[in-house]
Amino acid sequence: MRSDRAGLTTVESALIEYLCRMETGIYIPIISDYGFKATFGNEADSLFLRTALQALIKSETPIREVRFDKNVFEALTIDSRSGIFDLACTDENGSQFIVEMQLGLAPHFVQRMKFYALHKFNTVVERGEFDYANLPKIYAIAILAKSILPTAHFHTVANLRSEAGEIIDTQMTFITVELAKFNKLVTEIETVLDKLVYTMKTLHTTEPTQYPAFWNEEWLKRAIDELDTRKMTTEERAYFARVTAANAEAVKAEKQKIREAVEQKEIQAITKALKGGKLTIEEIAEYNGTSVDFVLEVQRSLSKNS
Repeated sequence: MRSDRAGLTTVESALIEYLCRMETGIYIPIISDYGFKATFGNEADSLFLRTALQALIKSETPIREVRFDKNVFEALTIDSRSGIFDLACTDENGSQFIVEMQLGLAPHFVQRMKFYALHKFNTVVERGEFDYANLPKIYAIAILAKSILPTAHFHTVANLRSEAGEIIDTQMTFITVELAKFNKLVTEIETVLDKLVYTMKTLHTTEPTQYPAFWNEEWLKRAIDELDTRKMTTEERAYFARVTAANAEAVKAEKQKIREAVEQKEIQAITKALKGGKLTIEEIAEYNGTSVDFVLEVQRSLSKNS
């Protein structure tokens, strides 16, 4: 993935360096847009992805190869900058993998994963590349910064089961990792899955002097190398700066939308209360958790439009 290209001025290089340091420490978070693409989405070196997938699906069989599927979900969603990143790939046995990451709170994320998995299933069926006795396995993997499931463990594997918990079908598997539920110390890390989740959760806040020994394992060492801002090429720094700026603008715009939506609801509630005529201005303000001035502003607006 490494490549270099000259062309940036000293001022531009300094600005990019500043942006890198401002947004993160020495290491870029794996759960960031750039970090996800540089590790899970690294087509030039898929060792990290293959090892991570094997751990996430709890398979004893190594994944030897992966082929990245292009434009699998093109035009299905419009929120590519909302903190969700998609990746789809196929291994040497034809098993299909969908990997999604969500940074914000997403109480209905399970529905999203079902949508993706069923879309993948329908794509296979429509192409006629199957028979019912030999359908490819589909793994829908969600990595979430926050918790959404009523389960205690940070890693959940779900298949179609009977009411007694008996497995009915394993052709489609849903896997959820909730980083907020992972609280193991370095001394408690044992499995490859533990190492993966610990790294995803802590890499960007860890100083080099606090390196756990397992970060020297080849699959993690290569991924961490891609996220080390000290080793970034000029081209990578420029790309990271652009991604950081674009994401910051997207977050700002999203927050503005939320503020506007909340304000609109407040206006509707205040308008209803004013028209009801049963509460004082002060009571309306207190009830809606807003200021008296805001209620008066709504009242003046109603008077102008009446």
